[in-house]
Amino acid sequence: MSDMFNFMDEIEKSMVRLHRGEVVTGKVINVTDNEIMVNVGYKSDGIIPKEEISNDYSVNPKTLVNIGDEIKVYVIKVDDGEGNVLLSKKRVDMEKGWEDLEKIKDSNAIIEAKVVEVVRGGAIAIARGIRCFIPASQISDTFVEDLSTFVGKKFNTRVIEIDRRKNKAVLSRKVVLKEEKEEAKKDVLGKIEKGQKIKGSVRNIADFGAFVDIGGIDGLIHISDLSWNRVKHPSQILKVGDEVEVEVLDFDKDKERISLGLKQLQPQPWDLAEQNYATGDIVEGKVVRMVDYGAFVELEPGLDGLVHISEISEGYVKKPSEALEIGQIVKVKVLEVNAEQKRISLSISAANKTEGEAEFTNDESSVTIGDVINSDEK
Repeated sequence: MSDMFNFMDEIEKSMVRLHRGEVVTGKVINVTDNEIMVNVGYKSDGIIPKEEISNDYSVNPKTLVNIGDEIKVYVIKVDDGEGNVLLSKKRVDMEKGWEDLEKIKDSNAIIEAKVVEVVRGGAIAIARGIRCFIPASQISDTFVEDLSTFVGKKFNTRVIEIDRRKNKAVLSRKVVLKEEKEEAKKDVLGKIEKGQKIKGSVRNIADFGAFVDIGGIDGLIHISDLSWNRVKHPSQILKVGDEVEVEVLDFDKDKERISLGLKQLQPQPWDLAEQNYATGDIVEGKVVRMVDYGAFVELEPGLDGLVHISEISEGYVKKPSEALEIGQIVKVKVLEVNAEQKRISLSISAANKTEGEAEFTNDESSVTIGDVINSDEK
């Protein structure tokens, strides 16, 4: 019997003595979705409940540790009421996390953070195991109406304020975004060349043109460089968010101004005018402008021809508005095409005459031999 007591006494002596508030090393012996069991060398196993695993409650314990891992844990209670030792992993991580945050702030380094919830005035993000606050004004470099769109997302931030005694850490993503854009801007301005083709995204539309983000800096497509056709407002051609390819027309590195062109990458109508329109062709067009000496007819976007006042009608026309209206669709005959001088001469009267002759010819051709014989008999 004494041997048994001696054996039990030896086992008791071999067991570690735990005290509340201690940090000890243990071995993971089981992991579930809600807790981690750890052998800390005590007479009973330790339990880390989910709320003491991480400050990020969405994290599954199985992604953090594996059976057999050695981890440091904080002793909350030696007996949780059910004979188990109540432990915490996050309290150990937080101790190191605060040290990391202080060093990161001192060195002005970047730290990754994950947004876990939205609170009044901003959002809570986990960084190095610490629950940090990101003010609404610091979560982006543009206005954000709904902060909940950031929940679950990870991004780089900087520590702008820290007070360990108050468990307070404030992060800023806005600062990082501005720094990244400045670097991107310098990179673009350092490589940009006239005539360069570059892709970008339409960021804003104004009456005088469209602003395109070409990788950290905005360039302007003036309304006159949107299309070969006349454009009343840029919104006719582009909308915010459109991905476009543009050509660099000009730039000023000192003033950080870049002029872009969209129409320059599109076929110019005049380049194909002589190929698409031959003398004698009869085509349809739209009256787009009238002057004292005639009317301009749009054959296709960016390609207008002139109907001289003498070619509007076979009869006398004092001014074009007597016979035509803006927006009217008319048939015209191509008299001459001069792509080099960007000039096309058209005629409405010639087109009408040609069509009239064609109709007359068709009527004559429809007369049958029988009609001729019957006519002779009469």
